[in-house]
Amino acid sequence: MDAAIQTQGQEQGQEPGWRGRARFVILDTGFGQGEHFLATLAAWRADPRRAGRLHYLALAAEPVDAAALPDALRAQWPPAVPGWQRMLLDDGRVTLDLMAGPAAASLAQIEARVDAFRLAGPALSATALARLAQPGATLTAVELDAARRGELARVGFVFATAAPQACFAGRQPQPAAAAPQERHAIVIGAGVAGAAACERLAARGWRVTLVERHAQPAQEASGNLAGIFMPLLSRDDNPASRLGRAAYLYALRHWQNLGGVGAAFAGARCGVLQLARDPAHAALQRQIAAAGQPPEYARWLEPAEAGGLLGAPAPDGAWLFEQGGWARPSSVCAAMLAACGAALEQIFSTGVLDLLRVDGLWQVRGAGGVVIASAPTVILANGCGATALEQAAGLPLLAVRGQVTHLAEGSLAQPPLVVCREAYMTPPSDGIVCVGATYDADAGRGLRADSQRENLAKIASILGLPPLEAPLAGRTGFRCVAPDRLPLVGALPDARAAGRCERLRDVPRWPGLYGLLGYASRGLIWAPLAAELLAAQLDGEPLPLEANLAAALDPARFLLKDLRRR
Repeated sequence: MDAAIQTQGQEQGQEPGWRGRARFVILDTGFGQGEHFLATLAAWRADPRRAGRLHYLALAAEPVDAAALPDALRAQWPPAVPGWQRMLLDDGRVTLDLMAGPAAASLAQIEARVDAFRLAGPALSATALARLAQPGATLTAVELDAARRGELARVGFVFATAAPQACFAGRQPQPAAAAPQERHAIVIGAGVAGAAACERLAARGWRVTLVERHAQPAQEASGNLAGIFMPLLSRDDNPASRLGRAAYLYALRHWQNLGGVGAAFAGARCGVLQLARDPAHAALQRQIAAAGQPPEYARWLEPAEAGGLLGAPAPDGAWLFEQGGWARPSSVCAAMLAACGAALEQIFSTGVLDLLRVDGLWQVRGAGGVVIASAPTVILANGCGATALEQAAGLPLLAVRGQVTHLAEGSLAQPPLVVCREAYMTPPSDGIVCVGATYDADAGRGLRADSQRENLAKIASILGLPPLEAPLAGRTGFRCVAPDRLPLVGALPDARAAGRCERLRDVPRWPGLYGLLGYASRGLIWAPLAAELLAAQLDGEPLPLEANLAAALDPARFLLKDLRRR
């Protein structure tokens, strides 16, 4: 065991610092090609008294040669895109957070409590390192000159010898929110948001009670026969694009861990062809393509190649997302709930009418004030239904009607991949092709001829066909949409107690009440990462997203904006 590994948590000659820990967090400021991570992982696996969980934060300023990685890691390795990617190994006992991009920028966005630092590569802010350090955290440096030692010493790292190793003796960092002593959560809503929450909490050892008003899971927006999964690209790489990239790639890895698309649940990674709308839109997409995208992640196709895949003219070109495809949300929900095992209790055909906090527990109550379940933690994952509860009534969520048209297989010629532009069309499954979906501002649940005509007109335009007709068939669901089109993930704000607030951390929250809401039309890919983010917040773990991106999803962002305006 080399010195850098032997001193993870203690100076040389002492026991590795992960022994006796429930979780041990390492920050490596220079991941390189992963040599130190692999050596640390081998040492951790070989130690019978290792920590329960190993969490490795890796700053990666340069691309990693995935071909040189072990099979288990290479199978999960993401394309060389910017941003953060969370990978799980050893049945979730080992977490690797790869933070691709400039190291200083990534360091500033970390929310974690670090037990051991490995400094490699360019010097980074000593203050930023100290912000993350647990009292007693150790530091090992590949190289360390006198000036750098002085900087680290001034922020609290104590060097006992001339060796490049130190122990942090600075002040206690601001504590992360502690998980309740009773790790029991009630999840309200059994769509993709709720099912993912159940699975991510159960994987961490939580006991979960799922409450659903319908007789079975996935009866609202998650009940559509097919949802498509693909990333979202933008020229300015805005929060929606950054979230979409992280969530899409995390979902692919997560589904693989569940057993795989088309195996653990219905669907196919058949590829998605997203056509440009017009010449101006195509010009913008070419600018994005010129900035560089790994071809396995996103590949721009000029008209001839795009038309060849479409089987029809594609005069403005298209993006091809080779790893994208479609999945049946209800079967994804079933797979996630099945993965919970005995940790999950499911209560169906039971509507929740109100919540009451009594002696540190939330009582989830139904008709007549009957207590359905009680726990320290409640997670609202029931879309716009959450606003019927007093505690979430102020959230600005809007229900948007979406009608999907079902066509019989063979009723029109189509390519063997998902096609989308103003509408989408999936390959046939169980004899049905899905086309949709409308964005309507009304609350009508029945199928409507005008919505069907709209779907058919859009897909006929995409395929270069004359107007289509088909028997009225399909399904209507309601998306839950926030004003900024981003989901709500985290602790719910308590507007009653809100006074003057300048920052999100100043906004008062309902104790033990959280939301996974506002998934719009991207719930299929947002759900796994959003649930992972919330579970990490609940357990005080390092977050899987940059701090500013997690803040962009905070349910209190709307209340804070209103308070500032006042």
